[in-house]
Amino acid sequence: MPDRALSGGRVTEAHYNAPHEGASCRSLPEGRAARRPHGRRGYGARTMGVKGLFGVHTWVAVKRTDAPSWTVYEIIGWRLRWSDSALVIRSRQPDAPWFGAEVELYADKRGPGVEDLIKRIDKAAHDYPYANTYTLWPGPNSNTFTAWIARAVPELQVDLPATAIGKDYIGGNFVSSAPSGSGFQFSVAGILGVAAGPVDGFELNLLGLNFGANGSGLKLPFVGRVGLPHFIDSAKR
Repeated sequence: MPDRALSGGRVTEAHYNAPHEGASCRSLPEGRAARRPHGRRGYGARTMGVKGLFGVHTWVAVKRTDAPSWTVYEIIGWRLRWSDSALVIRSRQPDAPWFGAEVELYADKRGPGVEDLIKRIDKAAHDYPYANTYTLWPGPNSNTFTAWIARAVPELQVDLPATAIGKDYIGGNFVSSAPSGSGFQFSVAGILGVAAGPVDGFELNLLGLNFGANGSGLKLPFVGRVGLPHFIDSAKR
C-alpha cells in the first residue's frame, strides 16, 4: 500500500472514502486509521476544559509503507515543566480521542511522492524554532507547530479551522505564506492580521479570533468551520 500522511477537521466516513489527493480533514473511530492506506495526516481535537470552547489542539501523523505504526508529531506545552522541549515525536494511534474529545482530520495525502513529503515533514518538525517555548494565546502553541509544518510542506494543503488559535503566529515576522503554505499572510504577533490563498480562502484575525470564508464554507470563532474542509470540497469538484 502507498505511504500516507494526514493533518486534522471533521468529515463523515463517506467523505473519507471518496477518491481524493491532497490535504484532508476528517474524524475516524479509534483504530480505524490503522486499517487505512499509509501516508500523512493532520488531526485536531478540542482542548481540555474551558479552553475547548475556543480552540483545538492539532498534530501531524505519518505512516510509511513498511512502518508497523503511525508516527505522530505534536507540541504538548506541559512537557516544558520537566523538559526543555515541547516537541513530541512518538508512535501512537493518531485518531484516538484527545482527552475524550472527538478527533477531526484537516488533511490527507497518499500515493506517489508521499515518501518525500514524509521526509520533509520530519525535517520541518526538527527545525521548528519554538520547541522550547509555549504560549496558549496568541502562540506559539500546538497550532503554530502544525501551521509551521504546513508552510514547509504546502503540498499537504492543510485547511486549519478558525479554532486553531496560534496558527497565525509567525514570530517577529509580519509577512509569510498563509497557514496552509499557499497564498500570503500579514500578521502582527498572531493577534491581528489577514490571510488569503487558494486553500485558506480569505481570513481576518482579530485578537486571535478568526473570521473567514473559502470555496467550501465559513470559518468562525468557537464553531471552527461551517462546511467542508478544502480537501473534501476539492475532491467533489
